[in-house]
Amino acid sequence: MPSSSLPSSRLSQLNPEQRAAVRYVDGPLLVLAGAGSGKTRVITEKIAHLITHHQMKARHIVAVTFTNKAAREMKSRVAKLLDGQPSRGLTVSTFHRLGMTILRRECDALGLTSSFSLYDTRDSSALLLELLKRDAGTDREYIEQIRGQISKWKNALIEPQHAISIAADKFEVSAAVAFAAYERQLRSYNAVDLDDLIGLPVQVFEQNPERLDHWQNRVRHLLVDEYQDTNQTQYKLVHQLTRIRHALTAVGDDDQSIYSWRGAQPENLAQLSKDFPQLKVIKLEQNYRSTNVILHAANTLIANNPHTFEKRLWSASGMGDAIRVLECKNEQQEAERVIGDLVHHRFSSGGRYADYAILFRGNFQARLFEKILREQGVPYVLSGGQSFFDYTEIKDLLAYLKLLLNPDDSGSFLRIANTPRRGIGASTLEKLARFSGERECSLLDACFSAELGQHLGKRALKSVQGFAQWVMDTAARAASDDAPAILRQLIIDIDYEDWIRDQHDEPVADKRVANVADLCQWIEKMGARDDGVLNLQDMISRLTLMDILDRADTDDIGDRVALMTLHAAKGLEFPRVYIAGMEEELLPHRTSIEEDGIEEERRVAYVGITRAQKGLTLSMARQRRRHGDISACEPSRFLGELPEENLQWIGGKQTRNAEEQKEYAAAHLSNLRSLLAT
Repeated sequence: MPSSSLPSSRLSQLNPEQRAAVRYVDGPLLVLAGAGSGKTRVITEKIAHLITHHQMKARHIVAVTFTNKAAREMKSRVAKLLDGQPSRGLTVSTFHRLGMTILRRECDALGLTSSFSLYDTRDSSALLLELLKRDAGTDREYIEQIRGQISKWKNALIEPQHAISIAADKFEVSAAVAFAAYERQLRSYNAVDLDDLIGLPVQVFEQNPERLDHWQNRVRHLLVDEYQDTNQTQYKLVHQLTRIRHALTAVGDDDQSIYSWRGAQPENLAQLSKDFPQLKVIKLEQNYRSTNVILHAANTLIANNPHTFEKRLWSASGMGDAIRVLECKNEQQEAERVIGDLVHHRFSSGGRYADYAILFRGNFQARLFEKILREQGVPYVLSGGQSFFDYTEIKDLLAYLKLLLNPDDSGSFLRIANTPRRGIGASTLEKLARFSGERECSLLDACFSAELGQHLGKRALKSVQGFAQWVMDTAARAASDDAPAILRQLIIDIDYEDWIRDQHDEPVADKRVANVADLCQWIEKMGARDDGVLNLQDMISRLTLMDILDRADTDDIGDRVALMTLHAAKGLEFPRVYIAGMEEELLPHRTSIEEDGIEEERRVAYVGITRAQKGLTLSMARQRRRHGDISACEPSRFLGELPEENLQWIGGKQTRNAEEQKEYAAAHLSNLRSLLAT
């Protein structure tokens, strides 16, 4: 057998549908991959197949997904499959990192420099707060609503002026006006936000055919994971890159589309057949994760949704145990019974805490579970907690580095101008901001204006000019140094650790100094992976994207029970899963019921069920405290859609004692009265 072909032993380990997906290179392909069907293996084997069997240069292959964790896993698997064969230039990344790569190269077409700053959601919210702070009603919730609306418009490729013309109500008019001001300010800062990483490359390609031609020649086969989660701009970018060669492998599952609230469009799967009439569809229905009892329940549930593509998961691993349903008196008893059951099962089976996950629809449900876990001494990790990058000291240091890279980044300037204190107070910064706004220049440039002395006192002027000159001098030195060295020297130059100790009690100071040390070590490791060379621009881009995309990363959680939302659990698997709060207005969520979003809520439940490998337990409370009042709860309609023969009810309706039945009836009557009152 020629050495260039994929080893037959590897192909023989794939099922027939997986082999067909790996081998098919004659046109666009949609791999409809059910939960646990081995889609990552198909993607990585196909990359290896393109390189070894079709002699495609690795630099012409691009694979994209939605999280850094998934990208790392793919890249690692491909490296093992190639076993030393050339893979230099292979791109396996997130959508946003691919967009960043394109934007760095094509930024001149947009009037940006290659040192542009990337604003995450916190930066965007802070900028909007600054722009709208003089308006009435600009609390943080309102700012987040404005930011969310701007993001929706950007993901729909709607420009600010168009947004103003189509605004449907007073809020949208206000959001559209804020959108225009926000975009002007971003560009003046030489900055882009997360949505721009996809939208701006699409814009460049639409307006510059010759640049699109370059990238179409560069990307000769594009593989896209989780295609059902793509939004309008991501779909457009994929179509732009592949519409000439049609060399596209899209992998997705419409039953796992649960992100419509952030712009995902599951209909993009169906749209593929319209944009690529010769599209081939291969279904992966054999599941390698769950028992057939669990799969039968998942299939039966999701069959209630309409489908463009029909599929039915099955497994060769046997039937397995029944799905247990715990009906509890209230949320307190629910938490106690779930954790008691978990602890008992772990003790009797000799398993690990990390084998168990407790999933729920909303983060607020975690509080009681955390309380009981702590009381029982059970180690756990709550996914979606505070990000490392949310700590003040980390945000401070990254703001310094961003300003050294991009002197026009006035947002970073404002954060660190007086951190540590250097005699630049809030009044001085406000006057400086007003001065720079009137002259349409950055805050740093404003510091060197001959006219600034007319607006600031001598001491304030000396302070801001001294800081600005330090920034310019440090930036010049940083241009020829690597990122770890820049950060270490920066911390020394500003006496940052001593300042932390001056500001805080010893335990707090120790923790913050340790976080600074962790950041330095992290960046040094990042540089070591890049053969010891990591420049400031690459480091800032990677750290920002790492924070945005890895907040739910569960790597290295140790032997701890996983607590997380159903959305955060997508893509993960656990031997034993508990899904709490199987009640109307929780799952499905009340907002989704009101806004006719039941189909997506059903997909959320489906995702939760298909996380379980061996054991699945569903729990519900008959009463739950909401907004200070005790309310009766109705079982989730999704429980009624599950096959009764696969369920084992524990503490079901028939087991209520007289006292519980009386309490239930009273709470139910109270609910009815409140409804009649409205």
